[in-house]
Amino acid sequence: MSEPVAIMLVEDHPTFRLGLRTRIDLEDDLEVVADVGTAEEALDILADTLPDVAVVDLNLPGMDGLGLTRELAARAPSLRVLILTMLDDEHVFSAVRAGAKGYLLKDAEPAQIVAAIRTVAVGGAVFSAGIAERLIAASASSRRTFGDLSARETEILGLIAQGLTNAEIGRRLFLSPKTVRNYVSNVIGKLQAADRTDAMLRAREAGLSD
Repeated sequence: MSEPVAIMLVEDHPTFRLGLRTRIDLEDDLEVVADVGTAEEALDILADTLPDVAVVDLNLPGMDGLGLTRELAARAPSLRVLILTMLDDEHVFSAVRAGAKGYLLKDAEPAQIVAAIRTVAVGGAVFSAGIAERLIAASASSRRTFGDLSARETEILGLIAQGLTNAEIGRRLFLSPKTVRNYVSNVIGKLQAADRTDAMLRAREAGLSD
């Protein structure tokens, strides 16, 4: 018999956290190895508990859920984060960029939450229906905007979005100044951007700066 999926709950409302733990404990293939109320507590016990999945609320005291998701991605790359929050889908893009593999609202049915934990544990991604539709629309828009760029041009556009100069991009990618200038010119042309600043703003709006 395989080991149960180890789960960490990070939720500052004790009653909700207890209810969620009680529901998860009914499942033979899932095990809550830790439940805490703050991001700081979660990070303190991360190495001792070694969870497979962290169920994280966004609205936490101290470090918020987005900050915790980034820290978990850096410290435990194999750990999968499922966001479970009252905050609507306005934060979903930030959550995905931070490393979250799922985003559900707290009004989801308990069975749906349990199913979502199982899905992200095996490498899948889970989003509430309305949130998924918004992600798909954003992805399609991004492809229309940047679909003509090569992989290298997209990479350089991302560095432009971060505010790097041509010299800094060249050092980062081990490219000559002339090569960087050519790439930047091609990017601006393909985007039909007015100038470098216009290209940078479009890239930031699409989330490439992350």
